[in-house]
Amino acid sequence: RAKAREIRRRTFDDIGRHLDTLLANLRRSGVEVHAAPDAEAARRIIAGICRRSGAKLAVKSKSMASEEIHLNGALEKAGVRPVETDLGEWILQLAGETPSHLVAPALHKTLDQVVDLFRRKVDPGAGRDPEALTALARRALRQEFLTAEVGISGVNFAIAETGTLCLVTNEGNGRLVTTLPRVHIALMGFEKVVPTVEEALTLLAVLPRSGTGQKITSYFTMVSGPRRPGEADGPEEMHLVLLDNGRSRHLGGPFQEAFHCIRCGACQNACPVFQTVGGHAYDSVYGGPIGAILSPMFRGLEAAGEPAAASSLCGACQEACPVLVDIPRMLIEMRGARVAARTVPRAEALAFRAAAWAMRRPALWEFSFRALAQLGRLLPRAGRLGWLPGAAGAWAKGRELPLPARRSFRDRWRERQRGRRPAPVSSPAAQERTPEEMVERLRRQAALGHGLAHGHIASPPDVLPEVDIPDPAARFQQELEAVGGKVFRPASSEEAKAHILD
Repeated sequence: RAKAREIRRRTFDDIGRHLDTLLANLRRSGVEVHAAPDAEAARRIIAGICRRSGAKLAVKSKSMASEEIHLNGALEKAGVRPVETDLGEWILQLAGETPSHLVAPALHKTLDQVVDLFRRKVDPGAGRDPEALTALARRALRQEFLTAEVGISGVNFAIAETGTLCLVTNEGNGRLVTTLPRVHIALMGFEKVVPTVEEALTLLAVLPRSGTGQKITSYFTMVSGPRRPGEADGPEEMHLVLLDNGRSRHLGGPFQEAFHCIRCGACQNACPVFQTVGGHAYDSVYGGPIGAILSPMFRGLEAAGEPAAASSLCGACQEACPVLVDIPRMLIEMRGARVAARTVPRAEALAFRAAAWAMRRPALWEFSFRALAQLGRLLPRAGRLGWLPGAAGAWAKGRELPLPARRSFRDRWRERQRGRRPAPVSSPAAQERTPEEMVERLRRQAALGHGLAHGHIASPPDVLPEVDIPDPAARFQQELEAVGGKVFRPASSEEAKAHILD
């Protein structure tokens, strides 16, 4: 993981050079490269290639970038029927839904829902066996592969030194999409570039382990241009659409580290918030912790900045990340950017300003909580608080909060501390002149620590009761000498130094 993180960091330290190398090698291999500054440009470029090719059908392998730019709708407007060939994506296309997970797009669908969908859209006689449903999908998609004029794919890694595009799949659809149709269009953000083959293989080692728990996926496809003379398969024509869509604004900024993400979905699997609300709650193709950063980077803070606040900052995402992306730091940065850009709703901003004002006034803060406790006595004690008056009602509608405690923590603490003396500050060790003084201090500290461990504060050292504690240094000397060791106990540091020199 540390090596993978370093690869991603070094790549972005010189991203311009690596992209230049990638584009030069792609063009040398016969790939036509297109630059798309935004989503609209990418849609226009891809639709234009399909029109020039006379395509009426385009098969697609899994591509988060195509979901990001809403490609399918643009293709349909251009008279091209797009067909998703990843099983999860195909299920969602039949259902008219969007992905809820980076790796498992149909994670939110139950077996009953899939069976009902297949019976309505594919075969009225579809059974409930998952393997049989998969075989049914395979038969339905096979004809699409054989008749499609254009294949559209994403890119997992783009190797600069060879001009090679890498696809990672478990179903083989990526290989069919890139070899059977006459035209292949690959779509990627510039963050997919990797300098060398060796570094790409390092990232390949961590991607499936974190994404699906496999050592390697069933298929790892490397595409280095259109079909060459004498080759049996491959497209006659190949295009790469290099997508910016807001990415370049964040190079060199506090969110650049988000580009290190390799789209494995591990942070989503580890995130307690994502597990509770699901991917669709983020209102973006990129959900979960990393999506709360990527979405506002691409779409703007006003459109997608709110999910950054939906995090407990527990750090589970960073612990799970195979390239150790510091997601919690960027979530805090994103919250700050959202406040600075004044995209926070006015009522929310006023509430936080009022809370900050009250927190700086301890007496007022304590009074506020006492008032809440009194309010809690008027509410039913069974259950939880699911209603609030006024503007807070919409916020409380989807949440259940515990009722306010009748006694505050401050009250409990004061009661616990009543009649107790404060913990002492031990004398500096520099004042000790003999080993005996050191031992005496350690004895007193041990007695004090024993009191703390049992839930009470001990008396100051000068009034500690006499405790008969054996000299630990003498006991240590005795035990060491019993096994043949020798012990010298100097009276001063000078004596210790002289003994060592002798």
